[in-house]
Amino acid sequence: MKKKTDARNKKLWGGRFSGASSDITERMSASIQYDARLYRQDIRGSIAHARMLKKAGVLSAAELAAIEKGLREIEIEIEEGRFEFSASLEDIHMNIEAALTDRIGDAGRKLHTARSRNDQIALDLRLYLRDEAMDIDRQILELVS
Repeated sequence: MKKKTDARNKKLWGGRFSGASSDITERMSASIQYDARLYRQDIRGSIAHARMLKKAGVLSAAELAAIEKGLREIEIEIEEGRFEFSASLEDIHMNIEAALTDRIGDAGRKLHTARSRNDQIALDLRLYLRDEAMDIDRQILELVS
C-alpha cells in the first residue's frame, strides 16, 4: 500500500483549531477499535454508492472500475490481517477512504460525493445487524436440524 494519509490536520471537525490534536484527544475520539468490524458492510455500501454515482454521471466507467477494484483489494487485505488501521483517521470510513484515495487518486475522493459519514454509519450498522441476525438464524436452523 502507498504511503498512508495523515489526517491529523485534515479533520472533518475542529476547523477553527490551528494546530494538530493531542495524542490523548486522538485516542479518545477514535472509534476504529470498535467499528473496524464494520469493514465488510462499509465496503458493500461504498460499492453500491459508487454504482449510483456512475448512474448519476458523477463517475466514469473507468473510475467506477478503479473504485470497485480498490475496495475489493482493501477488503482482502483486512481479511488477511495486512491492512493497518490508523487511529488518527478515527473510524472505518476514513481508514477505507484514505487507503482507497492513496491507491487510485481523485476517483477515491469522489466516492464521498452526496454521502455523509452519518449516512455511512447508519447503513453500516443496518447491514451489520442484518448480517448478524441472518447468522443467528442460520445457527438456530443448524441447532434444530
